Amino acid sequence: MVNIGFICEGDTEVKIVKSVGFQTLLRSLNLHCVIPIEDADGNGNLLPHNLEPKRAKLKGYGAETIIVLTDLDRDTSVQATKQRITETKDQHIIVAVKEAEAWFLASGTVLSEIVGEPVWFEKPEDDNEPFETIRQLFLQKTGRGVGTKPILACRMLKYGFTIQQAAEHPNCPSARYFLSTLQTLASAN
Repeated sequence: MVNIGFICEGDTEVKIVKSVGFQTLLRSLNLHCVIPIEDADGNGNLLPHNLEPKRAKLKGYGAETIIVLTDLDRDTSVQATKQRITETKDQHIIVAVKEAEAWFLASGTVLSEIVGEPVWFEKPEDDNEPFETIRQLFLQKTGRGVGTKPILACRMLKYGFTIQQAAEHPNCPSARYFLSTLQTLASAN
């Protein structure tokens, strides 16, 4: 079993990692999530001097490798985000293209169940503001909003969102990369 520590950009990513579906995935891969899951409180805090104490804390709790979950946000490329965060030994940086909420756009099954009719986004990671897109969808189809990003995350998870669903979407490469990184860590064990 490989012990993995998670440092998340914000509450949405923390909720995904803490979810029953994600924890079940980890167990099925013979991976163990080290607690606590660290919340960086924004991508501006994902800088080497801020991350080192979080990495040290997770290593102290037995993490053999660290996964940093973040969004592309306004960075020009995934590589630029990784360079800003700074890759280190035994650390993997997973960058959701634009925002982690694009992974929710990739889960047409869950969105369809929530709004009560078929929903499909062809290129979820091309959406510059996936949270706003989902907010508008909910307003149009249900007459209700989604609240905040953490509330949306809770709702998506309640209806069965998993990273595996997002990874199955043909145009959601960051979710596929996240899943393949976990599988690679499992196979190296």
